[in-house]
Amino acid sequence: MTRSPPAKRGDEYVVRLGVSLEPSLLALLDRWVAERSSPSRSEAIRALIRKELAEHTLSDPASDAVACVMLLYRHDLPNVQRRLTVAEHRWGGHIRSSSHVHLGGETCMEILGLAGKRGELVEAAEELRGVKGIAFGEYVLGTPAVAGGRTGHHHPH
Repeated sequence: MTRSPPAKRGDEYVVRLGVSLEPSLLALLDRWVAERSSPSRSEAIRALIRKELAEHTLSDPASDAVACVMLLYRHDLPNVQRRLTVAEHRWGGHIRSSSHVHLGGETCMEILGLAGKRGELVEAAEELRGVKGIAFGEYVLGTPAVAGGRTGHHHPH
């Protein structure tokens, strides 16, 4: 395999390589590139690799992770805000940000950004979306490693 010399891209060097694909797979890739408005095939392939590596990393409950938790509820229900605040305080060491959004009527959306170990974040997200009065809760996990970072979250134990 012939390698081109590394090119500088931001603070990192990029190495060019060749990939062989069947025409049908290339057509699917090109359609996906267009649908996601990717600037290039290379950027789309990098995104696919990062996604796969993130999933692999996040298979370990002790892996460094971040999460976004979205909760929908009616703030006029008895004690829902108090229960949610109590649950949020239990996970205060993991919650890095929260945003409260007033939607139509009595409906609210809470968006929480968490950082820590994957297993702990799943536990926190499950507890938060299980608070009595939460009508809908969902979360997404990621690892800052795919962007060259880490959470900086440390435990004393």
